[in-house]
Amino acid sequence: MRLELGEIRIKDIQFSTVSKIEKGVLFINKDDITSLVLEDEKIQSLNLEIAKPGDSTRITPVKDVIEPRVKVSGNGGIFPGILQKVDTVGEGRTHALKDMGVVTCGKIVGFQEGIIDMSGVGADYSPFSKLNNLCLVIEPIEGLKQYDYEYSARMAGLKTAEFIGKLAETVTPDEVITYETKPLLQQAAEYPDLPKIGYIYMLQTQGLLHDTYVYGVDAKKIIPTFLYPTEIMDGAIISGNCVSACDKNTTFHHLNNPIIKSLYAKHGKEINFMGVIITNENVFLADKMRSSDMTAKLAEYYGFDGVIISQEGFGNPDTDLIMNCKKIEMKNIKTVIVTDEYAGRDGSSQSLADADKLATAVVTGGNANETILLPPMDKIIGTVGFTDKIAGGFDGSLREDGSIFAEIQVLTGATNELGFNKLTAKSF
Repeated sequence: MRLELGEIRIKDIQFSTVSKIEKGVLFINKDDITSLVLEDEKIQSLNLEIAKPGDSTRITPVKDVIEPRVKVSGNGGIFPGILQKVDTVGEGRTHALKDMGVVTCGKIVGFQEGIIDMSGVGADYSPFSKLNNLCLVIEPIEGLKQYDYEYSARMAGLKTAEFIGKLAETVTPDEVITYETKPLLQQAAEYPDLPKIGYIYMLQTQGLLHDTYVYGVDAKKIIPTFLYPTEIMDGAIISGNCVSACDKNTTFHHLNNPIIKSLYAKHGKEINFMGVIITNENVFLADKMRSSDMTAKLAEYYGFDGVIISQEGFGNPDTDLIMNCKKIEMKNIKTVIVTDEYAGRDGSSQSLADADKLATAVVTGGNANETILLPPMDKIIGTVGFTDKIAGGFDGSLREDGSIFAEIQVLTGATNELGFNKLTAKSF
């Protein structure tokens, strides 16, 4: 599959009477978005806010971040199986609005939603502080169940991103980057002297409100399967989960997976990037064994010489991660695992809930239990009343002056296990 990704840089977002993109500025008519979102009778009201890098602004609780995109040519449309009919995407041309995000926030759904600070010490921990963000503050109708609320909030963000993306359909991109992965035997033959590398992409699927969708299907229902990397860039995978904010993969992460981009950057030079095996993270042991067996079998079948394995979440998923790693290593395929750590606030506790002697190459996104003092902000988009209850917070986290003392676990993207962050660790 060959995908041309046209990148359009958004330098600013402003509210206007007409929705359009002009000279790198996104102009938004509030009524266009409000009428679109309020088509859902489960949403009582919507407030639109803009947050820019450097603003004294705190966005919370954050549910999802989405980068607007639009299919210009090729099959299907963005977010197939969700907003569009089920067509295989990943070919043709897609335009992406860079340096901006659509952020959904509002009343808390569960206890694992996060914070984005646009300035101050917290801004250094989240890549989303560097974006121009259009924030949707969503108020559900009274008595709406959590799962229904999460669905409505998710759809509001996706529909808004689709609306904005369509504004870029005829805009000339600042840059067009081409990504291509060929069918298996062709791809293997193209660079016969380079090591054949695959990517094992673990998707969070562990229970209610821990959902990831593949072409519209809850990934709890899938067995490990192969995807072209360009399908993922084209919106085949979206987030629908409320795992801890620090290592949750938002929809933005899926669209901009840095492991995929890094493998493409080395493709044809140092490695032959063969493609992606997606697999789920399971609750029951039998399901973990089934998925890890099939993942290892597929890695062997595709002839990979080495793989990178990333996970999402912590604790229970650590077992899936290590099972995948161990079984693939036992097939004489080299592995590198990408994770983060929950090593206690002093860093002295066991980092992962599981381990194995075959897991010899590990990249970490940092220790989520590390504490941080977030200064008060002049503006709050959403609400901070829940801060003591979310994962990483505790009684007294929210202080009278508006500052927050908590673990970096509360910060959206702080220890992301795709490496979409600034933290790591080195051995000396």
